[in-house]
Amino acid sequence: MRSYAAFLVMCALSIPASAEPRDYATEVKALYRIGACGTDEPVADTLPKKAIAAHCRGMASLYASYKKAWADKAGAFIKDLRPADLPKTVVYPFGGGDLTSALVVFPDATEITTISLEAAGDVRTIDSISNQQLVVDLDTVGGDIRRLYRSAHSTTKSLQAASHSELPGSLMFALAGLAVHGFEPVSLRYFDIEPDGKLTYLDDATLDARAKELADPKRDRVKKDRKHFWFEQDSAFANVEIQYRPRGDAAAPLRTYRHIVMNLDDTHLTADRRVLAHLERKGKVSVMTKAASFLLWYDDFTQIRTYLLKHMAWMISDASGIPPSYAEPAGFEQITYGEFTGPYFIIDSKNTRAEFVRLWKTNPRRDLPFRFGYPDAEKKNHLMITRPKRAP
Repeated sequence: MRSYAAFLVMCALSIPASAEPRDYATEVKALYRIGACGTDEPVADTLPKKAIAAHCRGMASLYASYKKAWADKAGAFIKDLRPADLPKTVVYPFGGGDLTSALVVFPDATEITTISLEAAGDVRTIDSISNQQLVVDLDTVGGDIRRLYRSAHSTTKSLQAASHSELPGSLMFALAGLAVHGFEPVSLRYFDIEPDGKLTYLDDATLDARAKELADPKRDRVKKDRKHFWFEQDSAFANVEIQYRPRGDAAAPLRTYRHIVMNLDDTHLTADRRVLAHLERKGKVSVMTKAASFLLWYDDFTQIRTYLLKHMAWMISDASGIPPSYAEPAGFEQITYGEFTGPYFIIDSKNTRAEFVRLWKTNPRRDLPFRFGYPDAEKKNHLMITRPKRAP
């Protein structure tokens, strides 16, 4: 059995590199219009106009209610917590395609990277999907975005379900984030990460060859480590970069969003260190996690936790962030908001929950008028800032 990383190496050796990596600007703008409803430009007569119009009415209503119920409130609250001099480079591990929340927390970021198990998906599908399937997938992915916006976090189950739709669900999550915050995509490219952390952008021939290899029924299937049940997707269209800017402002500097597929447990990061090498090249970063399945509590996520402690300038999270027993020795203090009486789910053989319960009890009580990620065991809101210790 060969690993997916080895499969990518094989592809790189067997397919000549193109002089011109492909920019799918036309396709991403079409998906942004039809799926994320980011503009009201006319759609082609060959498309199901009534279904798209109905979908976009629903998305417009969802965007408005999301901003009123959560984004505006959370954004104003977090603005008062966020230091003005933070790095504008953001890392969001276990983040799915949740560009929406990242832009609430860091609206001025110039570079945002999310990392999760879900592949971005093939943006080219917008040109080939049947009208019947388009209508089905708009409803499916629209429902998943609605759940994200109404609960302030997305489940791994819904993320993986959306990423398996023919319409690229993970990309839809990201494009909806741009739409709700008034940004527009300018370009889209797929990339590989080299051993030194640098990026190589891909062309049509490479992507097509990889997709064909992955679809081959005779291909060796990787035996997945199911310790944490979920596993990373094998996809030719895994890592994506979208450049974007404020909608309608052609003179505005471009910003960059990247989504990387990686299982961040120690087994996978030891076997394939390229993602860590890429993240380390960024220097100091701003960090967020929420609804992260409490993975940073576990001993087999040591490497990503260590990376964060070495490179983060500031971090916002729910209780699925870094436990105090790791943060304090690394020179950080943790400021709490809301209430935390324990997680509402987790296998916790080390009783890490006791650290967090103690943390909230020893901090002054500070109200939190919105949910950030998971609720606690009693469905109460909570949030935590992890920052370098301040001098007395």
